[in-house]
Amino acid sequence: MKKPNPLLADLRAILPAIAANAARAEQERMVPAENIALLKGIGMHRALQPKAYGGLEVSLPEFADCVVALAGACGGTAWAFSLLCTHSHQLAMFSKRLQDEIWGENPDATASSSIAPFGKAQNVEGGIILNGELGWSSGCDHAEWAIVGFRRPAGEGEPPVYCFGVVPRADYEIRDDWFVAGMRSSGTKTLILKDVFIPDHRIEAAKDMMEGRSAGFDLYPDSKIFYAPYRPYFASGFAAISLGVAERMLVAFAEKTKNRVRAYTGVSVGTATPALMRLAESTHQVAAARAFLEKTWQEHAEHGERHQYPDRQTLAFWRTNQAYAVKMCIQAVDRLFEAAGGTAWFESNEMQRLFRDAHMTGAHAYTDYDVCAQILGRELMGLEPDPSMV
Repeated sequence: MKKPNPLLADLRAILPAIAANAARAEQERMVPAENIALLKGIGMHRALQPKAYGGLEVSLPEFADCVVALAGACGGTAWAFSLLCTHSHQLAMFSKRLQDEIWGENPDATASSSIAPFGKAQNVEGGIILNGELGWSSGCDHAEWAIVGFRRPAGEGEPPVYCFGVVPRADYEIRDDWFVAGMRSSGTKTLILKDVFIPDHRIEAAKDMMEGRSAGFDLYPDSKIFYAPYRPYFASGFAAISLGVAERMLVAFAEKTKNRVRAYTGVSVGTATPALMRLAESTHQVAAARAFLEKTWQEHAEHGERHQYPDRQTLAFWRTNQAYAVKMCIQAVDRLFEAAGGTAWFESNEMQRLFRDAHMTGAHAYTDYDVCAQILGRELMGLEPDPSMV
C-alpha cells in the first residue's frame, strides 16, 4: 500500500483550475502565470530542492505521481513545471556557492534549461565566455536562472568536455519561437547568450554529475534523494507526463463515447463491441505502463535511501524503461483517438490536444525508443556503450 502523499493531496485541490486554463495555455503557447502561482502556492517547486533552503526532498515516486496527475489537467504545464522542479535536484549537485547565489536570497527561485551542448565556449581566466542560441528551454519565462550545455575546450590533444553552466536571467534573452503541434503550453523557447561569462563555481562536467564527482555531491549526506546521478531524476518527468496524458485519454474517450451515436445510422457507439474492446485494451496497456514506471521509480528511491550508486546496467534499464512506457502510452492513446470520430479533431475537443501532447512525450531525446533499444541491447550483449547514443 502506498504511503500518504501530502503534496499530491494539495495538488488535486488546484487541478480543476489548471485544467480550466488548458485552452488558454495553448493559445498563449506558455504556462499561464496563474498556474505557476497555484503550483508554487502548494510548494511543488520545492519538491526536489534541498531542505537546507526550505525544500521538501520528496521521493521520486511521490514526485512522479504528482507529475502524472498534473499532466492529466494540462500536459504543457506539467512538462514545464516538472522540469523547473527536477532542475533543482540537478542544481543541488553544483557548488554550495552557486546554491547560495540561487536560493540564499530567493528560496523560491527555479531554473529552466537548454542542456544540449549548443553553446560555443571559450576558456578565460576563472571560467568561460559562452555564446549561442540555445533552444528547448521549457518554462523559461517563469525561471530566474537557466542551466545551459556546452563543450568546454580541454588541454591540447584532449577532447572537449561536455559541461553545464548556470546563468542568471539577466544574462540571456528569450526568443519566442515556440510554434509547435504538441505541448504548445510548455513555453519551450530559445535562450540567446552573447558573450556571457560563467565563473567556474557555476560549471560542472556532465560526466561528474553522473558519477558522483560534482562539487555538491557530498553536501547533503543525510538526504535520501541526492546520492544519485542527475539524469534519471531529470528524465523522470517525461514518462510521468506521458502516463498522465494517457490516463486522462481513457476518461475522455469513455465520456465522449458513452453518448455518441453514428451520424448516419443513429447507432450507439458506446455499446458497440469495437469501442469496448479498444477501451479495454488501452486501459490494460496504460495500467501496465504505470506498473512498470512505478517499479522503476521505486528502484530510484531505494538506491537513494541506501546511498547505493546504480551500476551501469541498472542505469541502462532506468534510461530505457521510461521510453518503453512512453511507447505503450502513445499506442494506448492512438488506439482510442483512431475511433473517436471526426468531432475529436476539433480544437475545442480535449482529445485532439491529448493526442498531440502524447506524441510530443515520445519526441524527446530521452524518450526516443529507437535510441533506447540500442542502448539496452548493447548492454545486454556485454558491448561497450555507443558514444553517439545519449
